[in-house]
Amino acid sequence: MRFSWDPVYGVFCYWKIRNGPRAHFFILEVMQKASPKLQKIVRNVVEPMGYELVGVEYLSGYQGGNLLRIYIDKENGIDVDDCAAVSHQVSGVLDVEDPVPGQYSLEVSSPGLDRPLFEAEDFQRFVGHKVNVRLDASIGGRRKYKGQLLGVEDDQILVEVDGEVYPLFMEQIQEARLVPEF
Repeated sequence: MRFSWDPVYGVFCYWKIRNGPRAHFFILEVMQKASPKLQKIVRNVVEPMGYELVGVEYLSGYQGGNLLRIYIDKENGIDVDDCAAVSHQVSGVLDVEDPVPGQYSLEVSSPGLDRPLFEAEDFQRFVGHKVNVRLDASIGGRRKYKGQLLGVEDDQILVEVDGEVYPLFMEQIQEARLVPEF
């Protein structure tokens, strides 16, 4: 198995080469924030149902296909019936609007204890909490930051790691999540 950095997608890829007749298997999973159009369509379904739309992700190459993942929340938490209701409504609208090319799987989920953070408002809401942040590309040889979220300034978040404050640009964040504290 071999790993390499894909500068086009900003992800690490891996592939397997089998001995004998040469067969190359290239597996690429690309997670990206959903387009503004898709987010708006989903928001217009989810919010009138009484849920908070936490975020929408689109993963291409997920287990051989594509995955549209929607995170929802509400004051008293989410259960399976909430996910099923939202999935049913969103699925109907997506079938009509057809904003996602090709086939995909739809997944509706609670954000979980390691809640993903998507927008500046999410980061502002959770100032003071511990976060895990992964960047698209390394800055000074570092891509991952785990520390205290200090705030949001302009288009940057401030994360304190081991006593040092790192300003990280929002557009460089590949993924950010809360770190559950018990």
